[in-house]
Amino acid sequence: MSEQPARPSNTADAVTQSEQPVTFREVFGLPEFRALFSSGVVDQIGDYLSRAAVTALVYQQSQSVLLSATSFAISYLPWLFGPLLSALAERYPHRRVMITSDLCRMVLISLLLLPGLPVPVMFVLLFLSGLGAPPSRSARSAMLPLVVGRDRLALAVASTQTSGQAAQVIGYLAGATLSVALTPRIALGLDVLTFALSAAIVAFGIRRRPAESAGAERTHLLQETFEGFRLVFGDQVLRSITIVVYTVTIFAIVPEGLAAAWAAEGTSGPDSHGLDQGMIMAAGPLGFVIGGILFNRFVPAARRVRLIPLLAVIAPLLLVPTITGPPAPIVALLVLLAGLLHGSLLPTLNATFVLALPHGFRARAFGVVNSGIQLSQFGAVMLTGMLADRFWLPTVVGLWSIGGTLAMLLVAIFWPRPVAFAEAAERASASVPSARQPTTSVTSEQA
Repeated sequence: MSEQPARPSNTADAVTQSEQPVTFREVFGLPEFRALFSSGVVDQIGDYLSRAAVTALVYQQSQSVLLSATSFAISYLPWLFGPLLSALAERYPHRRVMITSDLCRMVLISLLLLPGLPVPVMFVLLFLSGLGAPPSRSARSAMLPLVVGRDRLALAVASTQTSGQAAQVIGYLAGATLSVALTPRIALGLDVLTFALSAAIVAFGIRRRPAESAGAERTHLLQETFEGFRLVFGDQVLRSITIVVYTVTIFAIVPEGLAAAWAAEGTSGPDSHGLDQGMIMAAGPLGFVIGGILFNRFVPAARRVRLIPLLAVIAPLLLVPTITGPPAPIVALLVLLAGLLHGSLLPTLNATFVLALPHGFRARAFGVVNSGIQLSQFGAVMLTGMLADRFWLPTVVGLWSIGGTLAMLLVAIFWPRPVAFAEAAERASASVPSARQPTTSVTSEQA
């Protein structure tokens, strides 16, 4: 063995220390990333479209607010099985997992178009279709560094996460508008088309690759799932990132989840409640998009990592003034500012998390984290909603934000030193087998 330090064989293996910002042109110049990005946007629009449409369809048939809300809550339940299902994304090629998931969801959602379906059957179909989300999203996240390389990863993550926020707004607006103006089945029909389109984009735009665990000895699926938990929570760097991600999301989701009640309890007249609710709900995603694009484009990677503890503390602190009960436009402004920091923070955490993951664990690790995010958001909205039923809503949100600030201060105290992240990324890069340099053309390969 040579005494000289090993030089990374390609971009995908290198741990970048560059202070030169990567441009959007470089990232979107990769055809495979464009395909992965486009299919992800279409896929997520379909997810949110179906949530809005099924909620409206259930209400139209049952005239029950409880059943309508239940149909929305069911979309979170598949994430209870997220870590287990995400382990499949490492047993099989990522491309195949994404295509299969989209096609299965396309068939299941198309069954909702049948007239006269009982509400319980709708719930079952919605739950079964939701089971495709964890393996698909985990496979997509695990494939991203293989497609763009490590140098471009942070900006690629920022692009996909900000587009996810935009997809949420588009999906909800389109689903709700079509359901009210025409019929929910029109929205569901479009949802079926989005899954078909997403599968086609992946099939024709992303080359075949072997599964991450190809050649490795397979164990029981439950054991592989447990290994994902053990990796995420047993490693100091991964555990620290995961805790911050969970904490940020459970405090970021509350204004969005309580927006309708917040607008109704405001001082403005009933005619403006819809506008107030829309402002509060849209402010967070809008801030996320702006912060994600600007921060990850113009701030160098090393500096972004150093700023994580500071941003994590400031984000919930910005929402503390809501305790005074300001008018809806001020609430929306505060949520927008917090969203700017969330958009600056989460893509950086995501990219740092990916760089610290050893090869063969990416999909499982993302399954663990994504499941925790979905379930913690659900729990946060339910808990604050119950508290807001008994106490003044601004007091609940303000105290909730104070709790988030204190929690983040504690996390910042024990946050790993920058050298720990560099060492974790170096260990992870050493576990990656030789891979191709990301290219500007898509070639066909056998899996």
